[in-house]
Amino acid sequence: MSTLHDFSAKTIRGDDCDLSSFAGKVCLVVNVASQCGLTPQYDGLQRLYDEYREQGLEILGFPCNQFGSQEPGTEGEIATFCETNYGIGFPMFSKVEVNGAGADPLYQWLTGEDSKPDGAGDVAWNFAKFLIDKDGRVVARFAPPTEPCSAEVKQEIEAALG
Repeated sequence: MSTLHDFSAKTIRGDDCDLSSFAGKVCLVVNVASQCGLTPQYDGLQRLYDEYREQGLEILGFPCNQFGSQEPGTEGEIATFCETNYGIGFPMFSKVEVNGAGADPLYQWLTGEDSKPDGAGDVAWNFAKFLIDKDGRVVARFAPPTEPCSAEVKQEIEAALG
């Protein structure tokens, strides 16, 4: 059985990142986009990060252009957009595909895990959220419209943080 810690990814700045560096942390993995109706969720993600970071939460943002071509920019443009418009301080990674034959191995694993409340299967749209426990296992999945600071997301984060 795989865990988050078995994967690696390129950061938005082009550096290699072994996701085992997040062992012992609770992670919220989110596929993001800059030109989506849900883009304002960046604000909620940053507020969530500010609120729970000291307790061990990391948010991992993975830009994706698969849904309506809503993330057309380069990594540099995406990074600038996130920092300028939302003050994003959580880790951001290079663009990935989340569904289909070209799906990043991390997302192949994430979408194969049967977790509540959203279950296994393809990512429906931008801003799908996967909550990973300290051991690197998927413990919850939230549909794109679910606000990052919603009571249900916070409840699951707090439970995972222990």
